[in-house]
Amino acid sequence: MTGEASIADPELGDAAIDRVVDVLESGQLADGPEVRAFESEFADYCAADHAVATSNGTTALHAALEAVGVEPGSRVITTPFSFVATANAIRHAGGVPVFADVDPETYNLDPDGVEELLEGDEPVDAIVAVHLYGLPAPMDRLGELADAYDVPLVEDAAQAHGAEFDGTPVGAIGTVGTFSFYPTKNMTTGEGGMITTDDEEVAEAASRFVNHGRAAAGYEHVELGHNFRMTSMAAAIGRAQLGRLDGFVERRRENARILTDALAGSPCVTPAEPAYARHAYHQYTVRCGNRDGVKEALAERGVGSAVYYPTNIHDQPAYAGDFGRAPTAERIADEVLSLPVHPNVTPETAAHIGDVLADEVEVAHV
Repeated sequence: MTGEASIADPELGDAAIDRVVDVLESGQLADGPEVRAFESEFADYCAADHAVATSNGTTALHAALEAVGVEPGSRVITTPFSFVATANAIRHAGGVPVFADVDPETYNLDPDGVEELLEGDEPVDAIVAVHLYGLPAPMDRLGELADAYDVPLVEDAAQAHGAEFDGTPVGAIGTVGTFSFYPTKNMTTGEGGMITTDDEEVAEAASRFVNHGRAAAGYEHVELGHNFRMTSMAAAIGRAQLGRLDGFVERRRENARILTDALAGSPCVTPAEPAYARHAYHQYTVRCGNRDGVKEALAERGVGSAVYYPTNIHDQPAYAGDFGRAPTAERIADEVLSLPVHPNVTPETAAHIGDVLADEVEVAHV
């Protein structure tokens, strides 16, 4: 097998390189017109009124949480089954992560668990829903709960560029959304992030926070902030990548269809795509009872794979303490395995991966 079977394979292309060269030759390397153009184009893509570029996905989420009013002591409901940055950003904003369990079919937040926490004795100040692996969380039910309890709903769309909920792009369905442009994501800027929202006040607050709390003009710093700005080089790459994003996502979806067809009838649990969702397949993640053995067998046949995520956030050493339990998320973490689905995976390679997996997999504990 070739590098096509690696778990990720970022593709930049000549257009991105040319745009970066133009920026380098312009001499305006930091925050500037190129960043403003990327913000505008990305907002349009997400059908959002505003977008604010940042240095990475974690800073985007941190700034968004600050912008919606998360402060020291704020209790924020989120999922334990995500990359640790989701909960870290809550803590960096001074908040306290409160973990709800996940749905066993979608691996996203279980609205019933969220509602139970909202009905509890301790107040909740925000909800962070992760669109895990590129599959939109159940934004209808979560939105209803957020409205009923008058708390902001934050979308962590770090893995969901190009995903849709009921035909609406993720990122501006809740109060605010955030994206990551890390190299393995569906589109990249090398490192970078983006905040999207229809709320002008939230957008303005986020813009100040990522620029040292600076007012729109001059050197008046009206609040404490950070330097979370995006560079013009990153924005140049992002603008080129955004023009290719729909094609990237469609290739991922086609590879996912091939994998699902190859695994039909096997004991492997393939990804769910509810009727409300357009899955962007940042990861094609299956569940199998002998996950570690399957991973080793794939590697022996030249197929890369990865476990996202082997340890729930509440079980991480940095989260020692009473963060509760999440039985479904804990069981899933022992069984998930992500397969190559990126645009450089050919249909033939996707079919081969599916055939190899079907020969090796054992029943997952559904």
